[in-house]
Amino acid sequence: MKEILPPSELIINEDGSIFHLHIRPEQLADRVILVGDPERVSTIASHFDSKEHDTSSREFHSITGTYQGKRITVLSTGIGCDNIDIVMNELDALANIDFQSRTEKEEHRTLNIVRIGTCGGLQPFTPTGTFIASVKSIGFDGLLNYYAGRNDVCDLELEKAFTQHMDWSPLKGCPYVAVANKEIVDQIAKDDMVRGITIACGGFYGPQGRQLRLQIQDPTQNSKVEAFRYVEPKTHQELKICNFEMESSAIAGLSSLLGHRAMTCCMVIANRYTQEMNTEYKNTIDTLIQKVLDRI
Repeated sequence: MKEILPPSELIINEDGSIFHLHIRPEQLADRVILVGDPERVSTIASHFDSKEHDTSSREFHSITGTYQGKRITVLSTGIGCDNIDIVMNELDALANIDFQSRTEKEEHRTLNIVRIGTCGGLQPFTPTGTFIASVKSIGFDGLLNYYAGRNDVCDLELEKAFTQHMDWSPLKGCPYVAVANKEIVDQIAKDDMVRGITIACGGFYGPQGRQLRLQIQDPTQNSKVEAFRYVEPKTHQELKICNFEMESSAIAGLSSLLGHRAMTCCMVIANRYTQEMNTEYKNTIDTLIQKVLDRI
């Protein structure tokens, strides 16, 4: 007997759409591009050959259409891993739950998910304008720790090495290391994106080491992050932490748990190492958008 999901858990709107995203199952494509900014959805969709669906609800703006014969859904998530918890669970519900019977479908549908975002570079080799593909993401947000099976999809050795290197305070909660899907990383990043470790922060200021009027708990945080090195036991490849952003860990972690293929690629708009900032990044991010559309 299949478990029937009650209305308090699977919330369906009167028009048959999922609660927050306001998308109906038939409106979701297998290829999904996630962005933070609702306005960027229209920017990406301007490249489409045709559009079949366009809806907005709060920070969640979505358009489904066709690009060079590929059906794609573009969806804005807003800022932060808390919103990714909503987005990933509702996207999976649209793909893998029968809304009529409120039960899980017999056949699993796998989504291919790529986040296009902006980030802060943390190394001298990641100046503004650099495209970074997040191979692994260290989640400062703690979201994945609420789900069973998190250890099965996380790099536990990297978690241990990082927390020891940082002399991590237990008051901050336990960071986790989510791993992006290798197939889709290779498909999207190819040979013209920097691959490395990303830190997904639970905020823009203190969690990223910024100080305005409030002092942060560890003033040496960013210098320790920049100095961290990790050698993969199997490949002997040295990985460095390349950037800060705010969503990649939840996307990679929840996608792995739910059986989807996901990765994050970002353009550096600020370099914390050199303290430079490009506020006109919206004029240049279209290059990254075009790469993802061509490769997804």
